[in-house]
Amino acid sequence: MTSLRGKTVFITGASRGIGRAIGLACAREGANVVVAAKTSAPNPKLPGTIHDAAEEMTRAGGQGLAVECDVREEAQVEAAVARAVERFGGIDALVNNASAIHLAGTLDTPMKRYDLMHQVNARGTYLCSRACLPHLLRAANPHVLVLSPPLSLEPRWFQNHVAYTMAKFGMSMCVLGMSAEFAERGVAVNALWPRTLIATSALNLLGGDELARHGRTPEIVADAAVAVLRRDARSCTGRFLIDDEVLAEEGVTDLSRYAVAPGEELYPDLFL
Repeated sequence: MTSLRGKTVFITGASRGIGRAIGLACAREGANVVVAAKTSAPNPKLPGTIHDAAEEMTRAGGQGLAVECDVREEAQVEAAVARAVERFGGIDALVNNASAIHLAGTLDTPMKRYDLMHQVNARGTYLCSRACLPHLLRAANPHVLVLSPPLSLEPRWFQNHVAYTMAKFGMSMCVLGMSAEFAERGVAVNALWPRTLIATSALNLLGGDELARHGRTPEIVADAAVAVLRRDARSCTGRFLIDDEVLAEEGVTDLSRYAVAPGEELYPDLFL
């Protein structure tokens, strides 16, 4: 296991939810955390800004850097990466967390929504990975971690929301291909996905607080992410990891502290 102290972790979509939780967990280890997200001003529907998150990560023991960045825009991504390298001298890990969701069938998914999901999820993951890789290749223990599900061609994962599934599996296909492409050069590329629903603002928009009661907090994904980023890059790559399995490998089997409402039935996340 390597330490994250002094390492620079570039996280997309880190102004709230799972991305923010991962950033805080890295910061507690003493990492430099680049908060790369769009939200620079407060949003009444989805609280949290890049500036709030960066300040929180600095208070947690790391160094936070807020960078306004739309992962759909190549120039913005390249500028964000350049700022991170200028500030911290390099990039040791990339967490592709930014994602767009629209759970609807074909006739209820406008092309605007289709394009958004594919641009943020699949294209954004590819673009951010491509921009960070020249710096990752110079790092001592480089990791790319993608928040995406295990690949599956079972029709049940496509039939109710084919556009969303295609976009998320596009992220997973980046893991499949890039892990093989960069294995000999020592860059780990893995996917991480939650076993259960995770209580975030996005989930609340989909199903409200009642649905969130049947999930776990973002901290379980964050703790699993840190465990992966601390592993030897050459011996842990090309894996489609599940949060509770990662923690079990670390000897953590009591997950009760992550429950939103202890005692409530836990609902599985999509794709599992």
